[in-house]
Amino acid sequence: MHTSSTPVVSVITAFLNEERFLAEAVESVINQEYPSWELILIDDGSSDKSTDIARRYAEDHKGKIIYLEHEGHTNKSTAASRNLGISKATGELVAFLDADDVWGPSKLLNQVAIMRAHPGTAMLLEASDYWYSWDIPSRQDIILQVGRERDRSFKPPELAETLYPLARVTAPCPSAIMVKKDALVRLGGFEAGFKGKYQLYEDQAFLMKFYLNETVYISSQCNNRYRQRTGSCVQWVRKEGSYHVVRKYFLNWMKQYMQQHNIRYKRVQRMLLRAMDQYNRPVLYFMRNNLSKIWR
Repeated sequence: MHTSSTPVVSVITAFLNEERFLAEAVESVINQEYPSWELILIDDGSSDKSTDIARRYAEDHKGKIIYLEHEGHTNKSTAASRNLGISKATGELVAFLDADDVWGPSKLLNQVAIMRAHPGTAMLLEASDYWYSWDIPSRQDIILQVGRERDRSFKPPELAETLYPLARVTAPCPSAIMVKKDALVRLGGFEAGFKGKYQLYEDQAFLMKFYLNETVYISSQCNNRYRQRTGSCVQWVRKEGSYHVVRKYFLNWMKQYMQQHNIRYKRVQRMLLRAMDQYNRPVLYFMRNNLSKIWR
């Protein structure tokens, strides 16, 4: 229950060696028009000046900005860091901001209003501004909407069937998401097994748990800028040539997750089997003809 002494929204920012961008991300939270927030900064073992930057903000904004790190200042993964932030969050709503992204000043104000207007919603997604001009002023930024339909709620498993990674329709960026804290706890937060190169699909595993279990609202608003830059996880994995290895890891996780939680949406199962086809062709015939056994 929210009281005047606790924030409505807990903002979680995990970071690793982001001295170039972290302050800009933090300032975009400080400049929010909506005042009832706390910002939890989780240091995933940084070795640059971003640790000092985060600690300074926490010192200058006591009670609003909190600095956390893993024991021994170790590197554990984005998922583990976000889960640490979730465990300390006091807000009834949680929003995520990547350390190299920024929010527009109305982000929390607009998203809290939508969550209040749709009390049955566990997660809110919005469009993102794919931000190229920060680095190349002549390059045009692009706002990408999530899904084909917007400004309405979706029941399970609609979004599992219609959004990436099982479909070819744009999925949300982490900085575009707001969720209810109780739903986060209920679903177990982020999957800690998605680390190293597998972090590429960490957000998709997190989202898929909501798509399969909770009501999700997609907004056409855009209150966040998703920084496009060299050295991102996407570029690293593609350059290494291991994208399909990472995708297979996600698909296997999803199959196991659905089995363990007795989730039996037939269309989702068929789509998942088709996605796994390229990795499991020798056993595909057996799998398709033993669907009831595979998913029990």
